[in-house]
Amino acid sequence: MNTPIILLLQSATSAMTEIILLILGAGLICFLTAWYYQKSVYTPVIKKLETEKEELIRKIEGLNKEIKDLNGKIASCENTIREKDSVIAQKNKEIDELRNPKK
Repeated sequence: MNTPIILLLQSATSAMTEIILLILGAGLICFLTAWYYQKSVYTPVIKKLETEKEELIRKIEGLNKEIKDLNGKIASCENTIREKDSVIAQKNKEIDELRNPKK
């Protein structure tokens, strides 16, 4: 009576082992398929985006340099305006003195 049970257990164990191996094989095939698909489809897109990113970074650096240059020009213009304002204030004082001479 023990012999059919042992045969049944052996066949169930071998069937379970076979099922597990088939599932692992299918998983491996799916993984490799997805990896090759990703490599063929998404790699060129990623490279294109990286080159665009580098171009944009260079443009940003150029614009930052232009901003610094323009800020320097603004500062020099403000200094010129201050000098002109002081000259104008001095001339206005001279005009006031000429209009109203001290007695």
